[in-house]
Amino acid sequence: MFLLLAVACVLYFLLGDFTEAMMMVVSILFVTGIELYQETKSERALEALRQFTRAQVRVLRNGDWVEIPSEDLVPDDVVSIEEGERIPADGILLEQHDLSVDESVLTGESLSVEKSVATTNHQSQITSLPAVALAKAGHQSTANSLLQGTIVATGKGVFKVTATGARSEFGKLGKSIESIDPEKTPLQLQIKRFVRQMAIAGGLAFVLVFGLNFWIENDVWKALLFSLTLAMAILPQEIPVAFSAFMALGAFRMIKHGILAKQPKTVESLGSATVICLDKTGTITENKMSVAEVADISGHGRTLEYALWASEPEPFDAMEKALLEAQILATSASNDPRKPYQIIKEYPLGGKPPMMTHVWENQEDNRLIACKGAIERILAVSDVTDKLREQILTKTEEMASQGFRVLGIASATFAGKDFPAEQDHFEWKFEGLIAFFDPPKKNAGAVFKKFYQAGLRVMMITGDHAATAKNIAKSTGLKGWETAMTGDEVMELNDTLLRDTVQKVNVFARMFPDAKLRIVNALKANGETVAMSGDGVNDGPALKTAQIGVAMGKKGTEIAKSAASLVLLNDNLNAMVTAIHMGRRIYDNLRKAIRYIISIHLPIVLVVLLPLLFGWPYTHILLPLHVIFLELVMDPTAAIAFENEPAEPNLMRKPPRSSQASLFSGKELAFSLLQGVAITAGVFFMYHFAIGQGKTEEGVRSIVFATLVSANLFLTMANRSFDYPLHRTLFYKNPILPIILAISAGLLLAILYVPFLTNIFNMGAISAADLGWCVLAGFLSVVWFEVYKAVRIWMVL
Repeated sequence: MFLLLAVACVLYFLLGDFTEAMMMVVSILFVTGIELYQETKSERALEALRQFTRAQVRVLRNGDWVEIPSEDLVPDDVVSIEEGERIPADGILLEQHDLSVDESVLTGESLSVEKSVATTNHQSQITSLPAVALAKAGHQSTANSLLQGTIVATGKGVFKVTATGARSEFGKLGKSIESIDPEKTPLQLQIKRFVRQMAIAGGLAFVLVFGLNFWIENDVWKALLFSLTLAMAILPQEIPVAFSAFMALGAFRMIKHGILAKQPKTVESLGSATVICLDKTGTITENKMSVAEVADISGHGRTLEYALWASEPEPFDAMEKALLEAQILATSASNDPRKPYQIIKEYPLGGKPPMMTHVWENQEDNRLIACKGAIERILAVSDVTDKLREQILTKTEEMASQGFRVLGIASATFAGKDFPAEQDHFEWKFEGLIAFFDPPKKNAGAVFKKFYQAGLRVMMITGDHAATAKNIAKSTGLKGWETAMTGDEVMELNDTLLRDTVQKVNVFARMFPDAKLRIVNALKANGETVAMSGDGVNDGPALKTAQIGVAMGKKGTEIAKSAASLVLLNDNLNAMVTAIHMGRRIYDNLRKAIRYIISIHLPIVLVVLLPLLFGWPYTHILLPLHVIFLELVMDPTAAIAFENEPAEPNLMRKPPRSSQASLFSGKELAFSLLQGVAITAGVFFMYHFAIGQGKTEEGVRSIVFATLVSANLFLTMANRSFDYPLHRTLFYKNPILPIILAISAGLLLAILYVPFLTNIFNMGAISAADLGWCVLAGFLSVVWFEVYKAVRIWMVL
């Protein structure tokens, strides 16, 4: 469009029409100004998104732990890391507890690598950081080196920064990635294809009309100018501008509601979500664990104590914090009873189902060994009789059926330093069961009802026991809670059976990363658009694979937030409803804007083209200047006014759109074209009416121009809704729309009645009565659509 304007401006100068040429210069500045305003507004929104996605890290500064943006790290900083976090810089490990790192992003190795400090001394508590550890940090080895971009799979640690940014190994790799263009979304491709088709049509029309005009008038300059006018009328330059503005501003609006769409294109996907896959802990439940019951199976009375010994020295997991609180409360102790001891051997959480083991020792060489984990795993490694196993499973089922999360606890003894390579190989004695209660969020049931009302399917995918998952599902009103399937059962099915199964089962329990990934892929293979929530390290692959990955902003791990496309900043489940509502609203408004653009472009094109093709008088009714004025009216209407439109009342009562659907159905496109044809008919009725009245070319142009602009104003009002009539949409709150309509009407009056502007636009005199007829024609060419909407509503009622 800019190039077309520039060419037209040069032509005016060559033809000696300096007034028109200067007006074209002003028009270019106006059009460029609007584009820059919209781009600047979009870029500000994107910058706000970037600020929200800045990773924060805990660093030791002046003896205190403080949070700073990761890009502010410098060499020799001391940084604390925990499970699920992405390592922000290269460094040397100073302290660790049960630390293993997923380095697959750099090495391709899928297994996590266990890390250890380069010293034989016992590890100090993370808060102390002795000077000797800092002094030894210069010695680097594979076991104690950390690399930026890798992920903490288990445990926690402290490291000293050695390289940041481009100097890190990840930074060097990043340089080769910068040249890779991100994949475009289906909507982007549809819009690009449509605009390209219109551009090609404009080019063909330019050649055709240039030839016809030159053959009729034998004036190459006028033919070229007229052809440029048609090309400008055909090119829908507002569409890509509107798309960029809608996506960027939509993502920015979401931030105000506590929803971070990390990329604007996520907004597009939200409107087509058909399945919501929710993790239980932290999403459906509060993630506020409390010990609900202790079943001391062994009779030693130490189940709770051993559960604590199997936990981290400084608990960061919700269950381990609950264990420490319960132990202190049960023993009336003032602090952690493990203070005199140090961990001398750790076995990280692992296996399917998982378990973890800690070996403790004090200065008197007294040793304690304890493990905790999924009841199936603890039973598998413990020496129990068949009768006792049956009793334990019965008790487990009883606890889980109350919605409790149940862990098995075991203890062992071992002499010497040559510990088993695997934690399963200790001689475990089953101690008992610990039941935790994590209550459902108070609004979970209400949120599910909103999902169902919007035509969405809700599924629960959790690592908990099946009975626990079913209890929580039932209490929150999740449909299909009666049937649950485990991760092992999922892995046993072939792809065809799994695709059929995920259509029927809504509760999946004892899930692990590979099983979650298969569920998501099976749903996608069925044509579903999947929104997947999660907050743990193990949720990363599924979050990345789902079309909409959703992470919790407060309690979610860094890897979950990194893999997700959407982050709920306040961990509010209802924000997912808001996100889908806003996604649908933005997409709906974009479609309104594009249909408006199609409808109003058609009469402009036909007003330029038909007089020439049929040999009617005054073939040059619209000149580049008039087309540019109409563009100035349409640009802000499409990209600003429609973007501010509120959501339709029935928006969340409609089924989600198909991800495979085109931007418009054939019927919808036909209606938009019909609107354009109706406006064209109204304009040409006034055109022939003006000719019949004996008006000059300038007078006819004034009539045509006034009718076109009037119809545009009424079309803007009519297209605010394709479901509800004007008398309802008048009450939609959009403070920008009246301003844009008033400015457009004011400019029209100024062009028609201010002599200076009338001369520049080559307009003729027009009476108030003539203007009234133009407004009436514009109104009648649009009002039929309002009648159609009213009749359709009446027929439904």
